[in-house]
Amino acid sequence: MNNVVIYHNPRCSKSRQTLALLQERGIVPEQVLYLETPPAPAEIRRLLKRLNMSARELLRKGEAEFTALNLSDSALSENQLIDAMSEHPRLIERPIVVVGDRAVIGRPPERVLELIS
Repeated sequence: MNNVVIYHNPRCSKSRQTLALLQERGIVPEQVLYLETPPAPAEIRRLLKRLNMSARELLRKGEAEFTALNLSDSALSENQLIDAMSEHPRLIERPIVVVGDRAVIGRPPERVLELIS
């Protein structure tokens, strides 16, 4: 299977498990180390479309940045939330696996099987 991309954080156990699950099935995905190379707002918008989610749904609410930036404020726009994720990529839920025009968050890791079966 080609064109499989994982937005990966090697320090995250779920991300490592998801990568291993793909590799066990002979899939060698392109790894995007999004903490080292944060996605631009346009890339986050593409991911959201593939995930069929809003920016708020993709936010990691337990991160310190979530509180520090007051991202729980319901008055914040989709664009403001996307900009915050681009500037502070730890706010992005992980791992995200993309196959073609579809994507899932690998929580639990077995969710990626929806894309590759």
